[in-house]
Amino acid sequence: MPSPDDHWLDEEAGPVVRPYALIRGRTRASGETLDLIAIITAVRGVQLDPSSLDPEHLEVLRLCRLPTSVAEIAADLDLPLGVVRILLGDLRERSLIAIHNPIPPARLPDVQILKEVVDGLRRL
Repeated sequence: MPSPDDHWLDEEAGPVVRPYALIRGRTRASGETLDLIAIITAVRGVQLDPSSLDPEHLEVLRLCRLPTSVAEIAADLDLPLGVVRILLGDLRERSLIAIHNPIPPARLPDVQILKEVVDGLRRL
């Protein structure tokens, strides 16, 4: 029988839960993969039943009241990126978040074209 002096749990840390337990052992998020710099915002005006979501989902929604990147969410929650992507996938399925993906470099305007536009504007 362990003595009262044996403490295997840090009282200040609270309960210890493995990250995979938070997402019920899932390893992939539903839908497309989220980019690290994708901006996430909570959808406003949606009727939300807090009892239908896990505390981690509610925390993600709280963080996303203002536009926040996927990387920032993972850092703020101190959770692995894979876990955060699965939590975000859950919220996306329920239409509780909006995802704004970065513009791929191939779709950005060419720097030379922008310089020519600036030069043309200066000549006016």
